[in-house]
Amino acid sequence: MEDVNIYVGNLAADVTESDLKQVFQAYGEVSSVRILVDRRSRRSKGFGFVEMKTPLAATAAISGLNRTEMKGRSMDVSEGSSIRGKRSKPHARHRW
Repeated sequence: MEDVNIYVGNLAADVTESDLKQVFQAYGEVSSVRILVDRRSRRSKGFGFVEMKTPLAATAAISGLNRTEMKGRSMDVSEGSSIRGKRSKPHARHRW
């Protein structure tokens, strides 16, 4: 069974991956947590992804955590798209 990817947005700059894992573990087993950071500044971009082991746990986490407050900000929690193993198609080049 493939893990379920969850998008988590509107995160405060000081939220850590450990913080997110702790909150999501209340709903089931967490496979991974990743907060995206800016390459140059190394600051959080304010969003990330949590992967959970089962669809039931993911659904419970989404409904239980969406619009709840974490470190002063209301989190946006929704089902994310599965990006593992997928690559975007190269852009077509125009030939004039």
